[in-house]
Amino acid sequence: MHAAVALALLAGGILLLIFGVSAAQSFSADMARFFTGSPTDKAIWMLIGGVVLSIVGVVGLIRR
Repeated sequence: MHAAVALALLAGGILLLIFGVSAAQSFSADMARFFTGSPTDKAIWMLIGGVVLSIVGVVGLIRR
């Protein structure tokens, strides 16, 4: 059961990373980057969340 939760966290983290990269390369992110110099907050939070969930998932799989 513990491994299933860790795998789900890892999969969720990977999905968030994919969506975060996609959001960071969107037209609205390009416009935000043009005016503010940084991508949108949504893209940044999805990337941060994806990294954190992926790390927690990998640690959960290793510590079985």
